[in-house]
Amino acid sequence: MRSNWLLIYTQLHSRSPAAHVVEISPKLLKIRLRRTGAKKQPSYRLVVAESTAPRDGTFLENLGHYNPLTTPTTFEIKEERVREWLQRGAQPTDRVARLLSSRGIVPAPAYTPTPPASTEATA
Repeated sequence: MRSNWLLIYTQLHSRSPAAHVVEISPKLLKIRLRRTGAKKQPSYRLVVAESTAPRDGTFLENLGHYNPLTTPTTFEIKEERVREWLQRGAQPTDRVARLLSSRGIVPAPAYTPTPPASTEATA
């Protein structure tokens, strides 16, 4: 018989609909881009994944896709599903927040300029 933690781990890391049965802490969920496509021709899928999962690793749900190479860029999403995940507490990454703000789903993230690198060499 499987132990309880192994059963939960299996349910969380499978791609079956049963993965939604287990409650996950909302702080651990990210809405982020998953890279697909060939070398030097990136396209991305918008997915909900655990924050500890690798970029192209397991995910809970596919919410849409983004292709920056087309003119104009293609950004297709399931808006009601994105809003539902945001209400559950999933946090969008910086790039996803910018893309979602272009659709009016979330407010635009605040821009914080990085300080210029100092030209003095430290000895």
